Amino acid sequence: MADFEDTTIYKVVINDEEQYSIWPAERENPAGWRDAGKSGPKEECLAYIEEVWTDMRPLSLRRKMEQAASTDQQD
Repeated sequence: MADFEDTTIYKVVINDEEQYSIWPAERENPAGWRDAGKSGPKEECLAYIEEVWTDMRPLSLRRKMEQAASTDQQD
């Protein structure tokens, strides 16, 4: 059986929680996702995500934790 070569061009997408994913470039973004400004072969897009997505926590959780930390510092 021959190896399958993925020639699909992907784009990096991001949601409101600042979570990243890849999506085929020719398809409309899934609901709740917007372009992150990077497209290319799958490996390139995944490498980009690994570079920029340094905090895997959803944005809402990061904000709650920051708020709790600032409240603790005021006490």
